[in-house]
Amino acid sequence: MNKKGQELSTNAIIMIVIGIIVLVVLILGFTIGWGKLFPFISSNNVENIKTTCSTACATNNMYDYCSLERTLKADDLPGKKTAGNCTWFATNADYTKYGIETCPGLCD
Repeated sequence: MNKKGQELSTNAIIMIVIGIIVLVVLILGFTIGWGKLFPFISSNNVENIKTTCSTACATNNMYDYCSLERTLKADDLPGKKTAGNCTWFATNADYTKYGIETCPGLCD
């Protein structure tokens, strides 16, 4: 008896089930948000804020550094997040521990 047809059906069913699971995870991630779906992936964005602020300073982008509001997320913050611009994070004593550098002369 030829059993090759049965193997192909089993493999196809397994691939369809895996595809449906991946599709459901993608739909949930984009609709309810990745942070709610996988809260253990990333709980802070301090490095991203540091990088974008230093890039804005290096390119003399006054709007991005001085005016654009960013939301800093860190585990040791009350409420785990706070909003402000790069100047505020760099000069406020409570946030200097995150290493966001000042940009002298840009926001004067």
